[in-house]
Amino acid sequence: MNKLIQNEMLKLMAKKRLVVIALIIGVLVILFTYAQYKQVQTQREKLGTSDWRTMVQQQIVDTTNRLSSSRLSDEWKKQLQITLQQQQYYLDHDINPAEPGAPTFMRIFLENSIDLFIPLMVMVIASDLVSSEHSLGTVKLLLTRPVKRWKVLLSKYITLCLAVSLIIAIAGILSYVISGIVFGYKGFGTPILTGFNVTDEGLNTSQVKLLSLWKFLLMDFGLVWFVAIVVGTLSFMLSVLIRSTAAGMGVMLAALISGAILNNMVSSWESAKYFFMVNLRLTDYMKGMAPPIKGMDLSFSMGVLLVWWAAALMVSFIVFTKKDVY
Repeated sequence: MNKLIQNEMLKLMAKKRLVVIALIIGVLVILFTYAQYKQVQTQREKLGTSDWRTMVQQQIVDTTNRLSSSRLSDEWKKQLQITLQQQQYYLDHDINPAEPGAPTFMRIFLENSIDLFIPLMVMVIASDLVSSEHSLGTVKLLLTRPVKRWKVLLSKYITLCLAVSLIIAIAGILSYVISGIVFGYKGFGTPILTGFNVTDEGLNTSQVKLLSLWKFLLMDFGLVWFVAIVVGTLSFMLSVLIRSTAAGMGVMLAALISGAILNNMVSSWESAKYFFMVNLRLTDYMKGMAPPIKGMDLSFSMGVLLVWWAAALMVSFIVFTKKDVY
């Protein structure tokens, strides 16, 4: 098994896709760092101060003004009301929700990448692991070895898990190193609040806890890794079922994009909460954001994703071990 995994890792490295992914992440982190810097500068120029309390007070005023608009949908009004309560909670407890520094940027980058960007990077790797063997004509050579088919597929899946872990690590390291040049590298001990519970009555703060940012980041990394593994496994299944890498990537890309759209449109479609793509934004629960559909919470979304993961893995192994190769 170790030799099979080593062989798969060598083939993955030879394609240099991880290098390309690292370059893409690096470029985007640079762009996001510059955008964040410009946003901070604009706020300082607008308010004439760098005091975070003044900035939060201004955000409260802006949110209140937006709530007075009659054009807002009920879903957006509910979300803005929750945001307003959170902003007031931070102000009342004298905690800066966006303490400047590379750790804060890393947290924001991960939270905004969990449902589309990171899954897309993982998809590039996963969609090619099995289907490329068919397109290159090497699948017959691979299966003529005195090794059981399930072991061959398991080595590819373990390689995928290692690649996913490496992509998450690259994203974390690059976002910290690059943003730190602009914002500084301090801030891991910054206090941050979590445990906001969104109910039908509004925001429940009875279970709010104060954590150091490094602990919060560990949880964020864990949730991002979990989502990436689920999306990678689904892409891996498509790579087994569909011999064309482009077709498999197209199906998964359509699913991910539709998920980003559905999150803003499915509040009245309760059965949509069982789609995997509607449950990808796990980090929103950490921030106390309103779920896209009533009844959803962190345990529910993780449970749904676990079911999709198990089903995709089972289908992959059953099909690969039974399918005729020609």
